[in-house]
Amino acid sequence: QVQLVESGGGLVQAGGSLRLSCAASGRTFNIYTMGWFRQAPGKEREFVAAISWSEGTTYYADSVKGRFTISRDNAKNTVYLQMNGLKPEDTAVYYCAAGLVPPSIAALRGAMNYWGKGALVTVAS
Repeated sequence: QVQLVESGGGLVQAGGSLRLSCAASGRTFNIYTMGWFRQAPGKEREFVAAISWSEGTTYYADSVKGRFTISRDNAKNTVYLQMNGLKPEDTAVYYCAAGLVPPSIAALRGAMNYWGKGALVTVAS
């Protein structure tokens, strides 16, 4: 099993920045890809970004390209999501996820195997 714990959520004004962190523990040696997803009130969960543990290959949803950056620190078993230029429509619960698939298909439903409990990000207009 793999455990994922998110941190860094909060309230920010539109145009501001936040950095989310996700610490992974347990049987992390099997993990290929780490990712971030989000779910806004009344909407389905959607893919945000993904990164491969070894190569650092990244993928982003079109809605966050140029504003969000995913990165990882292998020594700390931690993945980050730097969010700049935040908009009210970015308001959501952000979930960290881990999977055995390449980041190019992390967005597919059911692709990721492990999930954190989520961190709330609220962007005020």
